[in-house]
Amino acid sequence: MKHKIRHEIRHKIKACSELEKSRKSDIIKTRLFNEEAFKKAKVVMFYVSLKDEVDTISMIDEAVKEGKRVCVPVIFREDKRLIAGEIKDRVKDLERQHFGIFQPRAGHVREVPLEDIDLVIVPGVAFDKCNMRLGRGHGYYDRFLSSLPDRTKTIGLAFDFQVVDNLPKDSHDIPVSRTIAA
Repeated sequence: MKHKIRHEIRHKIKACSELEKSRKSDIIKTRLFNEEAFKKAKVVMFYVSLKDEVDTISMIDEAVKEGKRVCVPVIFREDKRLIAGEIKDRVKDLERQHFGIFQPRAGHVREVPLEDIDLVIVPGVAFDKCNMRLGRGHGYYDRFLSSLPDRTKTIGLAFDFQVVDNLPKDSHDIPVSRTIAA
């Protein structure tokens, strides 16, 4: 069932023009930056978007300009886990690595303790009305989210067609606190 949903959503993303994805990403950015959880957050973890995801690049840059501490996922493939690595300048600090994802440059990772993170911006292939999340199927985010302190807020970003009524749920699946879509 999860495989079928991933396939259907990927098809819808491919059918969405770059202009439309950009327009929707701008709306989502405005909504996120107006969220109380975002305004209050001193340390925010963003994902570095791939071309089939809500664009977080301008969000990262603006959050840094606003004086927030920004971190992004650092993937450890051998352990199938991720940590939060702080960045000060997206262009200087990031390079393309595993799965084509931009991460802090090798040897320059500044790990941020989980208890310091106020808000995590979470990617997903799909989300449902109860804020359950369907990822890419590797489990990195579910493992990471399950280790966060209870006070840490999590917000999923999605294009409107990525929000479905109901997702299948396994015991290891972790919902987000809220989903923002456009």
